[in-house]
Amino acid sequence: MPVIESRLQTASDTFQANRTGMLALLGQVRGHEARAVAASGASAERFAKRGQLLPRERIALLLDTGAPFLPLASLAGLGHDDPDLARSVPGGGLISGIGQVSGVRCMVSASDSGIDAGALQPMGLDKQLRVQEIALENKLPYVQLVESAGANLMQYRVQDFVRGGNIFRNLARLSAAGLPVVTVTHGSSTAGGAYQTGLSDYIVMVRDRTRAFLAGPPLLKAATGEIATEEELGGAVMHTHISGLGDYLAEDDRDAIRIARAILGGIDWARPEAQRQFTPPHYDAEDLLGIMPSDGRRPVDMREVIARIADGSEFLAFSEHYGSATVCGHIRLEGHAVGIVTNNGPIDSDGATKATHFIQACCQSRTPIVYLQNITGYMVGRAHEEAGIIKHGAKMIQAVTNANVPQITLHCGASYGAGNYGMCGRGFAPRFCFSWPNARTAVMGGEQAAKTMAIVMEAGMARKGAVDHAKIEAMQQQVVERFERQMSVFTTSALLLDDGVIDPRDTRAVLAEVLSVCRDADARVPQPMQFSVARP
Repeated sequence: MPVIESRLQTASDTFQANRTGMLALLGQVRGHEARAVAASGASAERFAKRGQLLPRERIALLLDTGAPFLPLASLAGLGHDDPDLARSVPGGGLISGIGQVSGVRCMVSASDSGIDAGALQPMGLDKQLRVQEIALENKLPYVQLVESAGANLMQYRVQDFVRGGNIFRNLARLSAAGLPVVTVTHGSSTAGGAYQTGLSDYIVMVRDRTRAFLAGPPLLKAATGEIATEEELGGAVMHTHISGLGDYLAEDDRDAIRIARAILGGIDWARPEAQRQFTPPHYDAEDLLGIMPSDGRRPVDMREVIARIADGSEFLAFSEHYGSATVCGHIRLEGHAVGIVTNNGPIDSDGATKATHFIQACCQSRTPIVYLQNITGYMVGRAHEEAGIIKHGAKMIQAVTNANVPQITLHCGASYGAGNYGMCGRGFAPRFCFSWPNARTAVMGGEQAAKTMAIVMEAGMARKGAVDHAKIEAMQQQVVERFERQMSVFTTSALLLDDGVIDPRDTRAVLAEVLSVCRDADARVPQPMQFSVARP
């Protein structure tokens, strides 16, 4: 395939300014993530006195040494617990990601019990449902490390209670789909949350630490008058010897993790394929820090991004001179064949038609598609309406919606208007969706929205006989501020509108990992059952 010849001027003032801006944003992302780690780590002394490991220590022991781990939704709930982002602790009360356990690629989800005893934080429910959805779609065994006080009653919302049932439904679906659910119950698993343990295929409990019951001692006494200790009511020894809820009795957290690894090692499950042979890109991934301008209105040649993620920087452009602002073509990425769709400008009728053709051709050849979003939207104007931009855009959206190959979306810059839809935004259920720190998502730019509303407002005032320009100006400022706040990646990622914010320099590694996940999933044929595995 042809090699992209980069024209990026890495010594230019523009590149250096872009790089500085990207590093500043990346520093903010890492700062928010570090705050969650610190908040959990503050419980280290208390955990040590109980003979327990911190949640991240448990995960480190569970995962294979040296194997990749892809964290998911680390900014979930940012700003929802505290509107001051400098004090907010993101993560939703969960630590989740894709990693290898005894050579088996799994979805791993752990209660962050160093924070509020593992109670779900804002957006924690949505995060848990999302990682379960990823596990189901990509046929991944599900490993959960449970120690949770349950729902945060101070922030109780009835809709969360009702929707929370989906957690348990998904556990049953995973098992019935032939995907093992392995649970280590390190501590509390109470009330409705007890079913998080009960709906598992393999359950490991820790002596003197596990607590699993539908009603704890205070509620039991209040409801029935019966008096029982926590250990008598729902301890590990009782459940592994009497109730049959537990399958394995561990002496401590380390022993429990050892058993969980042995369970995964003992099942006949296809391990990830050996790494393929490939040629690295000709250009340095460090350059990705300086490609995207802080001003999203400035043009970018997205081929410069492709040149730094494609094997050998090779790119076979598809219909290069037709609808040229919509860039489509083939690359290999760590040996994986990939179709690329990206934007060097708004999508016009020719670009939409080309993208539709390309997406359908990728489906014919079973080639996964990666969308590199940097899109201000579809072209507007009388000439474009006459050219059928709506019907051609609709064709592209139909192709994206019904594509039967893995689709992966990366927000590299702007994601505005229907361009978000045509480029496989979150609403179109890509297998995975990640963002760079500078990504911005909105129905339109803030200034466009403000000007649109100003025109409407001025016309209304004129009809009434008096135009108040000061009031219009104040309204415009409010609209711009509202849009700017909501389009930020710190808002969109907090709302689970992506699966995580990644360092641009890690783009190739992240895409290679999820492409491997998708390929393994499409090749795997688990043994489905009518029902999930039931307890004895």
